[in-house]
Amino acid sequence: MIKLFRSFSPVNIVWLAIFLFLMRIGFASRMPDKAGFPFAELYSRLLIPVSRQPVISPLFNLFLASVLIFLQAILINYLANKHNLLGKSTFLPALMYITTSCMFAPFLMLSPTMVCNLLLIWMLFKMFDLYKGDETKPISYDLGMIVAVGTMIYLPFIYIFLVIWIALIIFRPFDWREWVACIIGFITIFFFLAVYYYLNDKLGQFYEIWRPLTTRFTIHVNINYYNYLELIPVIIILVLCFFTLQQNFYKSYVQTRKSFQLLFFVFLIAAFSFYIRTGFYLDHFLLCAVPATIFFSYYFLNATGRWFYESLYILLLASIIYFQFNTF
Repeated sequence: MIKLFRSFSPVNIVWLAIFLFLMRIGFASRMPDKAGFPFAELYSRLLIPVSRQPVISPLFNLFLASVLIFLQAILINYLANKHNLLGKSTFLPALMYITTSCMFAPFLMLSPTMVCNLLLIWMLFKMFDLYKGDETKPISYDLGMIVAVGTMIYLPFIYIFLVIWIALIIFRPFDWREWVACIIGFITIFFFLAVYYYLNDKLGQFYEIWRPLTTRFTIHVNINYYNYLELIPVIIILVLCFFTLQQNFYKSYVQTRKSFQLLFFVFLIAAFSFYIRTGFYLDHFLLCAVPATIFFSYYFLNATGRWFYESLYILLLASIIYFQFNTF
C-alpha cells in the first residue's frame, strides 16, 4: 500500500476514499444510539443554552466527520507537496492522515478538535509563507484571528498562539510589529465577542471563558491503558522518522529544515495543551495528527527495504482495526 501512495497519481484519490470507508466499518458496527452535536463550548460562548444543542444521527455524525477528514487529508497532502516538505510529490500525507485519524474511537466522530484541525492546516499554509513573504504583518494578524476563532470552538486551541511566535522566530528576523500584529488579531475577535456579551447584559460570563486557564496540571487521568498498546507502532515510526530526519537534516533545503522544526513544536504544544480542560477527552490528541502525518510520510517516503516498511504499516493498521472491534 505504501508503494502505491508513494506516487502522485490522481487515481489515488479514489483509493483514499475507499480506504477511509473501510477503516470505519468496524466502528460503524458498534456505534451508540445517539450522538450529540459536540460544540458545547461554542454554544455557551454564543449565549445559546447548551440544552438546546441538536441531536443528530450517529451515522450522519460519522458521515460528516468522514467528509471533513477526507477534505483535511487532501489539504495536508497539498500543503506538503506545495512546500516540498518531502522532497517529491506524493499522496502519502493524505494516506497517513486518514490512518492516524482512525487511531481511537473518539477520533472517528465529529468533534471540536476535528474542526480545529482545519484551522490548524490553514495556519500552516500561512506560516510556511512567512519564509519568503515580504509583507508579513497581515499574515501575522490573520494567524491571530484564526487562533481566536479556534479558541471559541475549543479552548485548548489557545495554546496554538505560541506556535505563531515560534514561527516568527524560525522564519523571520525579529520585528516587534509582526509579534504585536498577531496579538491584535487575536484580541479583535474577542473584543467583538465581549461587546456581544455586554449588549446582552452578561459581561460577567465573558470572564468565565478564561477560568479553565487557571486549572492545575492533571496528575491522574482515567484512561484504558489497553488502548494505548496501539501506540507502540506509532512510537516506532516516529523514532525511525526522527532518525531519518537527523541523517538527512543538513541535506535538505533551509525552508524544509525550518518547516520540520515548526511542525515539531506544533506537535509538542498540541499534545501538552490538554491539561486546561476540567475533563480529559481523548479526542484532544487529534490535534497531533497534523504534524504527525508529515513525520510519518517523511519516513515512509525515504525508507528502504520494502518488506520492512510495508510490514510496519500493516502492523499499525492491524492494531487500529483490532482495537476498533475490542473495547475491553
